[in-house]
Amino acid sequence: MKLTSESFADNGKIPERNAFAKPDAQNHVALAGNANPHLAWSDVPEGAQSFVVICHDPDVPSKPDDVNQEGREIPDTLPRVEFYHWVLIDIPAHTTHIAEGAYSNGITPRGKAGPLALDGTRQGLNDYTAWFANDRDMSGDYFGYDGPCPPWNDSIVHRYVFTVYALDIQELPVEGKFTGKDVIEAMQGHILAQASITGLYTLNPRLIEQGAE
Repeated sequence: MKLTSESFADNGKIPERNAFAKPDAQNHVALAGNANPHLAWSDVPEGAQSFVVICHDPDVPSKPDDVNQEGREIPDTLPRVEFYHWVLIDIPAHTTHIAEGAYSNGITPRGKAGPLALDGTRQGLNDYTAWFANDRDMSGDYFGYDGPCPPWNDSIVHRYVFTVYALDIQELPVEGKFTGKDVIEAMQGHILAQASITGLYTLNPRLIEQGAE
């Protein structure tokens, strides 16, 4: 399989229109466009009955101690963990692309509705659900796509890996408020092929000035 995007190049910068947050000189960050990027796939294997799209960031700090703290920078030596930004399942077999903004176009405080979505698809909870759990204004169930918002003081540029999986079943056996980890587990033994594309994003002014994106 091959996966491409008209929104960004593989290993290129993700545009602010596809991010949850953008740099802001006064407040460090401001809300951004949050539109899901365009994705298109080809060379699909015979027997594919549905597709799954997952976007995850493997570069999230494992400890919150230094996150977004004035006068400090998160060291690049800190172990990193995964953060799921998009979990979309039961995409019909005849589908070959997703338009930019089709599933998300702007930020929805307390999260978008789900799991039911366009054309019979379903969307899982992304990890903003846990991130905003104790935020009085933003807590809620975050279904579907919510884009990049890495710590503004992180010393590394974050990677956002979009992967499309071709499955040999029409519907994935997960129910209710499922997560990225639930989907990864449920797909085992059903993946015919997969393809990925990676976008880069940072909110760190030092890295932006250095052109590290």
